[in-house]
Amino acid sequence: MYKFLRFFTLVAIFCFAGNAFADQKVGYVEVERILKEAPQIAEIGKKLESEFSSRTAELTKLQKQIKDQESSGTAKEQDLNNLKYEFDRKQRELNEDVNNRKNEELASFQDKVNKVVTSIADSEGYDLVLYNGIAYFSKRIDMTDKVLKALAKPAQ
Repeated sequence: MYKFLRFFTLVAIFCFAGNAFADQKVGYVEVERILKEAPQIAEIGKKLESEFSSRTAELTKLQKQIKDQESSGTAKEQDLNNLKYEFDRKQRELNEDVNNRKNEELASFQDKVNKVVTSIADSEGYDLVLYNGIAYFSKRIDMTDKVLKALAKPAQ
């Protein structure tokens, strides 16, 4: 994805080089800032936390059971090893599931950001909008605040 964006950026710069570049309206969106400040990011975190809370609680309970057996010294080594194995397996599965869901949610959010950027670019007459991967950009072309404002508005 980033290689494509870099390639696209270079092509765009060469296409609009020289005098033609002065006649074009160019915008820039700082993706890192969007990911930090957009209200949807906190919502995604809460949604995932809620979705996986029962499995997280189960892992916490299992971890406590392991610690109790270790500290009491009454556990059979085989039983304790089985509990540890089960804990590790469930923790791996949970991490994979959380990462998959997080990626799904972020992809959906990225689609929304792209639609907002396209909408702003169309309505304000931008000829080119660039994302991260830029060595320098002027605040004059930074449209990140506009994107964040649009993302903060309730869905219509």
